[in-house]
Amino acid sequence: MAEEILFVDDESYILDIAQQIFADRGMDILTAGSPQAALDIVKGHEIAVLVSDNHMPGMRGIDLLSRVKVISPDTVKILMTGFADLETALEAINRVEVYRFLVKPWENSQLVAIVVDALERYRLVKSILRGDENTMRSLVHALELKDPYTRGHSERVATYAVMIAKRLGLGDDAQAAIRYGSWLHDCGKIGVSENILNNEGPLDDAEVHVIRNHPLWGADVARKGRLSGAIVNIILSHHERFDGKGYPEGLAGEQIPQEARIVSVADVYDALTTERPYRMAYTPERALEMLESMKGNVLDPILVACFSACIKDVQGPDQGSR
Repeated sequence: MAEEILFVDDESYILDIAQQIFADRGMDILTAGSPQAALDIVKGHEIAVLVSDNHMPGMRGIDLLSRVKVISPDTVKILMTGFADLETALEAINRVEVYRFLVKPWENSQLVAIVVDALERYRLVKSILRGDENTMRSLVHALELKDPYTRGHSERVATYAVMIAKRLGLGDDAQAAIRYGSWLHDCGKIGVSENILNNEGPLDDAEVHVIRNHPLWGADVARKGRLSGAIVNIILSHHERFDGKGYPEGLAGEQIPQEARIVSVADVYDALTTERPYRMAYTPERALEMLESMKGNVLDPILVACFSACIKDVQGPDQGSR
C-alpha cells in the first residue's frame, strides 16, 4: 500500500486549492469533505500525513486527529484553523501530538514545505521500525542536502564517535547505539526551514527557539521508531554542555549520558573541520587545539583527551608536526 497525503476540510474550494498547489509540484493528494469521510479513508489507505481543518460540522479537527492517532498511530498530523488561539494549539500538541499548527490563509510554499517535511518524518520513522538501515541513512543524507555545508556530516560524526567508543573499550552494543545515534543525531532538523539552516547572519529569538527544539523533535522520532534509550539519549542530549549551559535540558557533567557526551565531541570536531557559510574549515590541528579549550566547559575533558589521542594515532607522528 503506497503512502499518501490526506487533506480534510468541509469547504470544497479549500480542498480544490490544496489539490492544485500540490499538483503543480507533481504531488497527488487525497481529500475528504468531512471528518467521517476522512476516517473511512484512513481505514483503507496508508496515510503518511493528514492535514485537517479544526472547525468543521459534527467533529472538530482535534477530535478527528485524536481518533486517527488510535487507528494509524504513525500518521503525521497537521492542524489548520482560521482562528489562532493558544488553548487550541496546546490541546493539539498535548492531546493528539500534532506535528505542526497552521493558521489560514496559509502561504503556499510554507504549506508545501511543512507537508514535505512531515512526509520525510513519516518515512524516517517507518524505515527505523522496519530496521531498514539503507533507507534510514538515505533519508538522513537527504536531510543534510537542505544544508550544503553539512553533507556527509552524520557519517563522519559516526566514524569519530565510534573511534572514541572503541578506545574506551565499550562493547559492540554500545558501539552500535553510538553509530545509529550519530547517524540520526540531527534528524530533528526535519521541519527546520532551510532559511534558518542556511542563515549566514545571527538568528532572531524565534529562529533560535526552532533550532533549540530540534533535539526534542529528533528524540520523538527515535521513540516512535522504538529505538534504544541510548540512541534517544544521543539525539536528545548532543547539544548539552559539560558546564550545564547547553540545551534542551541544561544537564551538566555526568548528568549528560556518556553516549551523548561522546557524540558531542565528534560533532564539534566535524563542525570545526568543515566549511560553514560564515567561515572556512579549520585544519585538524587547529580544531584539536580548539577542542582542548572546550574541556570542562563545552565538552567532557576525558573524552576530548581520548579523541585527541585517536586522531593523533590516525594522523601518525609525522603529520602531527606539519
